[in-house]
Amino acid sequence: MSDERRLHEQHPGRVLEGKLNAEQLATLHSLESFGWELKFVRMPLFQEPVPVVFDGSRQKFAVLRPDGTLDENPGIDIRH
Repeated sequence: MSDERRLHEQHPGRVLEGKLNAEQLATLHSLESFGWELKFVRMPLFQEPVPVVFDGSRQKFAVLRPDGTLDENPGIDIRH
């Protein structure tokens, strides 16, 4: 038996994608071609997950809404 645990670990980004619905995934895959990346998914209690994406230069962020639209002014604070 191997002690190598990394063989069975998934890529963190793919684990996060599991929290997105089909519309959000479609938007994310389109955004990825422009350098955007899913960084994290907020999981507020009793609410829908909130996927947060950053542009390639890490200067802008946005939220993927449940209908797949991109909200570039989500009204949330991100710590730097």
